[in-house]
Amino acid sequence: MAALPVTIAWCTKLVLDEIGGGHPRPGVTAALGAALAGCGLLAALGPQVVQYVRDESGRRVGLVAQDRLFQAVERFTGLARFEDPAFLDRIRMAQQYGGATPGMLVSAALGAARTVLTGAAFLVSLVTINPWTAVLVIAAAAPSLAAELWLSRRRAAMLWGIGPAERREFFFGQLLVDVRAAKELRLFGVGGHLRGLLHAQRRAANAERSRTDRRELRVQAATGTIAALAAGGGLLWVLLDAVNGTGGAGDVALFVAAVAGVQAAVGGLVLELVSAHQQVLLFGHYLAVLDAGPDLPVPDRPRRAGPPRRGIELRDVWFRYSPGHPWALRGVSLTIPYGASVALVGRNGAGKSTMVKLLCRMYDPERGAVLWDGVDLREIDPAELRARIGAVFQDYMEYDMTAAENIGLGDLAAMGDRGRIEAAARRAGAHGTVSGLPRGYDTMLSRIFADPADPAGSAEDGGAVGVHLSGGQWQRLALARAYLRGERDLLILDEPSSGLDAEAEHEIHQGLREHRRGRTSVLISHRLGAVRDADRIVVLDGGQVAERGTHATLLAHGGIYAQLFALQAEGYRQRDDPDADTPGRRLSEAR
Repeated sequence: MAALPVTIAWCTKLVLDEIGGGHPRPGVTAALGAALAGCGLLAALGPQVVQYVRDESGRRVGLVAQDRLFQAVERFTGLARFEDPAFLDRIRMAQQYGGATPGMLVSAALGAARTVLTGAAFLVSLVTINPWTAVLVIAAAAPSLAAELWLSRRRAAMLWGIGPAERREFFFGQLLVDVRAAKELRLFGVGGHLRGLLHAQRRAANAERSRTDRRELRVQAATGTIAALAAGGGLLWVLLDAVNGTGGAGDVALFVAAVAGVQAAVGGLVLELVSAHQQVLLFGHYLAVLDAGPDLPVPDRPRRAGPPRRGIELRDVWFRYSPGHPWALRGVSLTIPYGASVALVGRNGAGKSTMVKLLCRMYDPERGAVLWDGVDLREIDPAELRARIGAVFQDYMEYDMTAAENIGLGDLAAMGDRGRIEAAARRAGAHGTVSGLPRGYDTMLSRIFADPADPAGSAEDGGAVGVHLSGGQWQRLALARAYLRGERDLLILDEPSSGLDAEAEHEIHQGLREHRRGRTSVLISHRLGAVRDADRIVVLDGGQVAERGTHATLLAHGGIYAQLFALQAEGYRQRDDPDADTPGRRLSEAR
């Protein structure tokens, strides 16, 4: 492809010289015409082949780049990076540009090689006509190259600068079409408000892009004018040579083609270099994610985390999410004995969920230590630690997948074992609901993706719309995921029944009591009736352990736990009780 333009230009020159020389040779003319026809055929077919190769290489390289990116993200064992807005912007940039950049760089390198070969051949052609015209064309191209490289740096900086606005725009856009938000948006009538916020982010990003485009227009107009003046001057020079008899019509034709070819090659080279330069700058975000160090240190030779025979201990633990945040935990010391159930209670923000994150080693304490049978969690491989933990989180996930997959994600080894999946669903009280779905455990639980395997779906829409579950039904599936993990050494239950009705809550806690028996477990619940049978109840207040003991001893103590329990018990008493408003009566009955 690099040779085609030069070959066409020289064949055209030779044909003109042959015809204009006064003694044309039919055989030579026919051969040159055949060569021109062949070049035309290659010029017609070549771009399609080049485009196919470029697209195919881009797809293959992009697949590798994407896989490496998410492998790097998977290596972040904690949560801190996913709660850092700047790093989230960097990940978005890495996703947007990382997958395409390697393929684009390969394409740019090949394109640059092609334009250099073409431009060099045309320069040689210019030298054969008039060496000074070659110098003039090259001198005019240098400012364009320098200006475009400067512009590419400014554009890359602009793209990074508008990243937060684009991420907020994407958030508002997703919110406006999210089925989970649809009820509130319509009830509260805030769709227009959110649309205004979305448009404000888009306008801010567009304003920055427009400023960059105007700057590029001014600079490119100036460099283009310089190149045009240089080409015009060279053409005038060659025309004067032809008039004076020192050149011919073929020289004029070759000069026009060569100048156009050199300028096209320089322009193409500039575009390829600028594109590659900009992509390299943006690719820095991709490399920054790949090269980011571990968010939690993992020892080279981690110690094994066997079943906790003595228990788990928090020893003088202090933790805050950043130096600018208040302390979430302040000097917490407590022991979770092996085989015992420990309940964590307290007001919102007391530090209960933070403690769960530390037990799962999503974060490390800033001071103190969390010990697993006397071994600091920082000395244990996080993957091995978490393989020994089963959990139901308060903010459980609702995966847009089938019912079986939603449960099977709790233990990938059981993903294909329908018997184990159904047994876990039965224990969580979800089997009746799931088996009653249109395709049972193979029903898609999503309003986002169609179910192509559903016979009710049509070829036009790709499948029937998935089934939508209630909050309580989703919570049972989350509980089934925990049951699927089987005999784990530590069971964490963070508000496992918050979305259930009273009957379902009673049923779930009965099953959990059986499941917890003889296992080390941590239970968090604001419904104190669900924790009263725990072996030990720990009351957190302001990030500190305020009280600890059994249900009976804490009621007798008359502290925070007794007050919270009395307040909840009041809601279950008859309103016509004449002593209902007596605080002493409430606390006495609670005891």
